[in-house]
Amino acid sequence: MQVPQHISQVPNLRSPPPPVSQNGYGYGGQQQSPPQGGQGQAQGGYMPQFGGFMNDPTTAMGLQMGQSAVKLGQDYVEQNFNRYVSISALKHYFNVSNRYVLAKLTIVLFPWRHRPWSRQQTGHASPGSTTTSTSFLPPREDVNSPDMYIPLMAFVTYVLLTTLIAGLNGKFEPQLLGMTFSNASVVIVLELLVLWLGRYFLNISSESQIYDLVAYSGYKFVGVIVTIAISAVVNRGSGTGGVVGWTVFAYTFMANAFFLLRSLKYVLLPPDNSPSNPSMQTIARGQRSRRTQFLFVYSYVVQFAFMWWLTALNFTGGVPAAATSGKAAKGWLGRG
Repeated sequence: MQVPQHISQVPNLRSPPPPVSQNGYGYGGQQQSPPQGGQGQAQGGYMPQFGGFMNDPTTAMGLQMGQSAVKLGQDYVEQNFNRYVSISALKHYFNVSNRYVLAKLTIVLFPWRHRPWSRQQTGHASPGSTTTSTSFLPPREDVNSPDMYIPLMAFVTYVLLTTLIAGLNGKFEPQLLGMTFSNASVVIVLELLVLWLGRYFLNISSESQIYDLVAYSGYKFVGVIVTIAISAVVNRGSGTGGVVGWTVFAYTFMANAFFLLRSLKYVLLPPDNSPSNPSMQTIARGQRSRRTQFLFVYSYVVQFAFMWWLTALNFTGGVPAAATSGKAAKGWLGRG
């Protein structure tokens, strides 16, 4: 006996078609119009929501207002900053190349046989005038031109190198980074004060001469870095004392002093036709004598004091006790 089998047909259920959005934000909006080119494919096929967002008039207006606000902020900062520092003049000191940096570091560390020391000049006619004015070439084109890139990078390297040596000795502490930065900043402030006094007593009014002095004041960090690095390797991070430490310090100090003595001669005692002497006035004999004395004292006495300060503080051995307890510590000075 066969049992009758009833075959029931199950209806095929289909989901309703997705709603079609008018602006293309909804599901399936990318199928309204075929993409045309790469841009249409990126906006309609892959990321339709972002393409619609960027094309929205409100978004475009917001972006435009944001760009206008940023531009106004930059103009405000430049206008107020230009009251004290000339942006256009500073750009000249950062116009460097890799070749210049390598050549300049070689001159700073080995200045004994470098020739010549005079800076190169270029002449250009002023618009609407028949006279021709001269100016110094940027550092990229003249290796004798001072720059601010090497002093700035040397300052940062000094702070990082000192804390790195302390970390390798297992004596790194968070406040050590701030103390090293503050120590180097105090040296810079004191040296800028010396330069400001020299500018006042030596009657230096040219803006280029002032920036040149500031740039030359930072090259001593190159010798300080070399002294700390070699002493750390030889003395195994115990400071910059000992025969090797003192020998390296003496060499880097003499090299830096000789470099400044030959370079600053064209800044403090410029020729009559030099851009450093825009008024074309002959420097009086008494004024020239005072500038020569300042050049010698600044190159040897002042630089010795500041370079010794930067290398003698034993930050590589950890935070001194005087920084935490207010009492003098025996290990504050790293020279033995």
